[in-house]
Amino acid sequence: MRKLRWGLVLAAVAATLVAAGQVAARSGSTAAAAPIKVGISLPLTGDFSEPGTAALRGYQIWQQLVNAKGGLLGRKVQLIVKDDRSDQNTIVSDYNALINQNKVDLLLGTFSSLLNLPASAVAEKFHMVYVEPAGGSPRLFNRGFQYLFFAQQATAPHQADLFSKWVTNLPANQRPQTAAYPTQDDPFAAPVVAGVQAKLEKAGIKTVYSTTYPPGTTDFDTIASAIKSSKADIVVQGAVFDDGVGLIRSMKKVDYNPRALFQTSAPSESKTFSDAIGLANTNGIFYAVSWSPSAKGPKYPLNPEFLAAYKKKFKGQIPAEDAADAFAAAQVLQTAVTKVGKIDQDAIKDYLHSKPVRTILGPLSWDSTGAPRQAFFLAQWQCNPPASTNCASQIVAPKVVATAKSVVFPKPEWK
Repeated sequence: MRKLRWGLVLAAVAATLVAAGQVAARSGSTAAAAPIKVGISLPLTGDFSEPGTAALRGYQIWQQLVNAKGGLLGRKVQLIVKDDRSDQNTIVSDYNALINQNKVDLLLGTFSSLLNLPASAVAEKFHMVYVEPAGGSPRLFNRGFQYLFFAQQATAPHQADLFSKWVTNLPANQRPQTAAYPTQDDPFAAPVVAGVQAKLEKAGIKTVYSTTYPPGTTDFDTIASAIKSSKADIVVQGAVFDDGVGLIRSMKKVDYNPRALFQTSAPSESKTFSDAIGLANTNGIFYAVSWSPSAKGPKYPLNPEFLAAYKKKFKGQIPAEDAADAFAAAQVLQTAVTKVGKIDQDAIKDYLHSKPVRTILGPLSWDSTGAPRQAFFLAQWQCNPPASTNCASQIVAPKVVATAKSVVFPKPEWK
């Protein structure tokens, strides 16, 4: 009987140990399957709400596509998104909270150099890789940061290099003789304009007007009148969005039409931009662009899938460039994490400093500061025929990705 009782006891102990093992196994499986948390703060309200919302959409499409294929490292991706309200102080609080309270595994960046400057400093402090989709100010890359990476093709001073090249390569009898340079006091927009101005002045194109206006400026009548008085052949504006729309409306009001108009970010806002100024008035406006909807092939992985998923989710809309840039930033982070095989910030950082990554923007690579080493495309809004509302953004350079055979020049009159 004693042997029988001991046998029953041992059997019970064994059963308990097996059950405990099964519970532990289930717990371990649950832990392994916990989502990878990606922390992001974006300007969903405030001055940068248009591009900030576009960037959120790009991140959401990436999350949708990556989770549909099993997630990252076999785990679903969860986006934890905060609204920084276009405010530098708020964004510092947001990224501190994402790291220390939300305990995110990975970080992705916000919109604009203005906001990425303080946000990237938080990431650097905690040694977390920070891939930003929009922020090419030189000030971002002169601080000796190791964990910062800009997921576009070039920094701000070189964003408009192809526009400068197009202007200076025009035949002598067509080349503009004078130029005006209004720009918002923005750490990204201003260096773009300065880069163009330096190149055009070197080519002999005289600067007849230059001004820097504060963010939040809403009345552009005085600036438009001054540009008209200067008789500038072309205008190069450092415009984020509202200011680009505002200057166009004011130039139209004072009846001034430059032979060529280049703006920085504003025209990339796709339908929002065309709705704001009137579709026909987009005709002939230049801007530098990082993304082409028509790009495909192994150099632009997932671009057709991104476009199709975006159109399906957002009622047939064409993505704004900022949405594509955000998707590409997430691709950069995803590629590095996948290649490293684990969440290891130092290993991810080292991978990106040493390897190129293919994205929907094309191949990207970085120098030791996290600055990219490629070139932007030159885009132009074109209406075909000119008097119609059949208008769309086209890539006009370089030829390898061009979607239009010619350039609209001079710019048609306002409608």
